[in-house]
Amino acid sequence: MKGSSRRAKRAAAAAGRRRGVLAAALAVVAVAGLTVTAVASEERSRPAQDRTLQAGLEALVKDGTVPGALMSVRDRNGRVTNYTAGVADIRTKSKVPTDGYVRIASTTKMFTAVAVLQLAGEGKLSLDDAVEKHLPGVVRGTGDGAAIDGRNITIRQLLNHTSGMTREMPLMPEGILPIRDRYFEARELLDAALTQAPTFAPGQERVWKYSNGGYVLLGLVAQKVAGRPLAEVITNQIINRAGLEETYYPGPGDREIRAPHPRGYLFAKDDKGNPVPGRLIDITRFDPSIAGAAGQMIATPSDVNKFLVALQEGKLIKPAQLAEMRQTVDSPGFPEGWRYGLGTIEMKLSCGITAYGHGGDADGFQSRAAITPDGRAVTIAVTNDEAGVPEVLAFFDKALCAQK
Repeated sequence: MKGSSRRAKRAAAAAGRRRGVLAAALAVVAVAGLTVTAVASEERSRPAQDRTLQAGLEALVKDGTVPGALMSVRDRNGRVTNYTAGVADIRTKSKVPTDGYVRIASTTKMFTAVAVLQLAGEGKLSLDDAVEKHLPGVVRGTGDGAAIDGRNITIRQLLNHTSGMTREMPLMPEGILPIRDRYFEARELLDAALTQAPTFAPGQERVWKYSNGGYVLLGLVAQKVAGRPLAEVITNQIINRAGLEETYYPGPGDREIRAPHPRGYLFAKDDKGNPVPGRLIDITRFDPSIAGAAGQMIATPSDVNKFLVALQEGKLIKPAQLAEMRQTVDSPGFPEGWRYGLGTIEMKLSCGITAYGHGGDADGFQSRAAITPDGRAVTIAVTNDEAGVPEVLAFFDKALCAQK
């Protein structure tokens, strides 16, 4: 695997550097009698700022409901610093791997959106095309979803969640545990979504409602227009083009996460569905096909930042498509100052800066990623998607605003 090969090379190089640093330090000791301190990181930290961010990350895991946290920060000069806190495994108490793999969940939507925008930039589709043009006869609601019709839904509306498609995921009514080993085809996910009542009826003033089903449909549009499976389109046109060696779209039947990775957890529930304090269930291994084009991908935090940089620097889509991507709409229910674009979120930060990115909540993993106009990128992930959400958001804002 490319990612594994890169990690092996990186580890070997780091080991060589550490040996060199230690040898130099020993030479100094021989002359001056100084105490030896081994350098344990590839990057040299800026002590004051790094201590602040490290302390904030450790605060997220202090009470144990979030077992582990990891973060990668790329400053505007391209310098990367990685952070970890807590434990990777509550049973063994092993350390969280630096820049380990995590499920990035709905951050996948940025990749799906870029695939669609690339096709638009190539003139193979228009964002204002009706879905019907590319998938004739496919999008017809049934039952409670009878009002859904692909002739009344555009690709742009799917991208910015104004299509009226449901937010519900009807194939997991009891959560992930009963279906953790089940594989789902994209068409199966779409057909289930088409049975659900739309947010609004055709002709009604359009409003905003987040929809995983809408992104599953976008994935089908992209692969129909491209003439190749979505996973292949994303791999060839985005992952490989941006040099993302630690990002991948899991294939059929792939329930694992590449090593190294922390384990993901969710709360045990009582008979009424309420969390049981102090009891966590390991949900690291499950089939992510239930999320498909809306949330199936896996990556390391530093690779997500590389993607954000490549996107902002015009390496993945043309300036016209990036401008379209960042045209936003009101997004009721999102944090104050956040608006949704085409597969990206505009985030007004507490320091007055605007960042663009996305977040994702897969069972066991909660992540947030964004980049500021001057190129500072932050991706944070924690290993429980049901705990500490406000605290993670507040710290994420703080990390993006730390410009010193």
